[in-house]
Amino acid sequence: MKLLSLGKDAFQYMEKGFGAIFGTQGNPFHYLGALTIFFFWVVLVSGIYVFILFETSIFGAFDSVEYMTHEQWYLGGVMRSLHRYASDGAIITLLIHLMGELLRGRFSGVRWYSWLSGILLIWMVFPLGITGYWLVWDQLAQYIAVTSSELLDWLPIFIEPMVRNFISEESISDRFFTLMAFIHVLGLPLFLVFAIWFHVLRISRPIVNPPRALAIGTMAMLLILSFIKPAVSQGPTDLSKVTGEVGLDWFYLMVYPLIGDWSMGAVWALLFIPTVFFCLLPFIWPVKKPAAAVISLDNCNGCTRCFEDCPYAAVVMQPRTDGLKFKEEAIVDPTLCTGCGICVGACPTSTPYRQRSELIPGIDLPDLPLSKLREDLLKETEKLKGEDRVVVFGCEHGPELNRLKSEGVGIIKLPCIAMLPPSFIDYVIGRHHAEGVFLTGCSKESCFHRFGVTWMEERLAGERDPYLRKRVPIERIAKCWGEKTPKKELDKAIQDFRETLHSLEPIKTGVRKALHSHGKETKHGD
Repeated sequence: MKLLSLGKDAFQYMEKGFGAIFGTQGNPFHYLGALTIFFFWVVLVSGIYVFILFETSIFGAFDSVEYMTHEQWYLGGVMRSLHRYASDGAIITLLIHLMGELLRGRFSGVRWYSWLSGILLIWMVFPLGITGYWLVWDQLAQYIAVTSSELLDWLPIFIEPMVRNFISEESISDRFFTLMAFIHVLGLPLFLVFAIWFHVLRISRPIVNPPRALAIGTMAMLLILSFIKPAVSQGPTDLSKVTGEVGLDWFYLMVYPLIGDWSMGAVWALLFIPTVFFCLLPFIWPVKKPAAAVISLDNCNGCTRCFEDCPYAAVVMQPRTDGLKFKEEAIVDPTLCTGCGICVGACPTSTPYRQRSELIPGIDLPDLPLSKLREDLLKETEKLKGEDRVVVFGCEHGPELNRLKSEGVGIIKLPCIAMLPPSFIDYVIGRHHAEGVFLTGCSKESCFHRFGVTWMEERLAGERDPYLRKRVPIERIAKCWGEKTPKKELDKAIQDFRETLHSLEPIKTGVRKALHSHGKETKHGD
């Protein structure tokens, strides 16, 4: 656990460093999955052009690749290099994405599906890249063909050893290149498309395209690299001789040097044991699953806000079943719900102003009902002292909050910051429970629950329902996003905010009475 915590810290500091250099929209750490798909698109487009010039024959394969590399270097050579470097880029972003999800603990609970499909996706990408090197049919391809065959021959799959096909030029035919071209150009890519689709199947609003600026910058980098260091072949094959030293693509062929030094069983163990471990990780290291959100049909009008805001597609709409005059009702799939509470923050009936009836919104969390949230808020604010009192609402996956607590600062923890209905901010300030509200949580682009910070920002800006009412003084709200915000930085942000509150004119008593009176008349809505 300590090692994972240190790894998570290091990953987040790297992410923050790249953000300082490239900005939010240009930070590759925020769009690793989308960048991987972007690289696949580059591989696809460049691969189509390369295949048009490629000759699928034992004697024509190498010559056709040499032609496009040297004779048509200005287009064919660039396309070949783009194909190579985009393939390497996909491996880099894919592995970093996998590492980031592991370090952040995003592999268990309802995320097991995306995690497991991501592991299996890797086993499709590596063979896809390796078969591409076979088609060049240079000395590197000869080395890969012989070494791969020896590795596969250890498995009890083929009747005849595969390596016999590479004893001499006579033992291999043009059919081999036709088969390899089919596998590399059509077979594996088709499976890869379905694998990516399965990977994002249970994710609401998956981000499959990087921001335009990042995509343009990445493409420019690939083009520059293609001109500065174009991909080249390593001499024609000669099956009558054993290949000497060859230059390896370490992103795809990292295991190959071990095949000559280790036993085949040891190499397969190196490949399969970590794979099996990572596949079983969500089940051998499960996280405690919160209770799924529950629907109260008496308070649900089928507005679809919870459906729209759920990051995991755990809420679906169906025709009304209770006879009330509404078209639809929400239902929750408990196998997909993470208990983040974003749906509660989206519900128009999630208002602390309700006095005439019990505070039960249309959708609620059993582990942290909205009524208990209001009760905890009132208890916390009763203890506050001073004229610059602040209530801090924070996500449990964000910065450590207990260190902020003082006689003038109260703390309320939430599963996700977007569980907080904007009406609670109105309630705190309007009822004079505190002079200001401070919001904190994950960084916007790395939100543990994907869209929590984004939805909260949009609600505050009046761009997403339920929005913060314009009557709430925006200067009495502060926010600080980032799960690894240094203690000094966060303390200073709180202190600066309290000084700002101290300099503001107090909310007039008449206004407070008006807000209080308005709250008593409100049953639903914020």
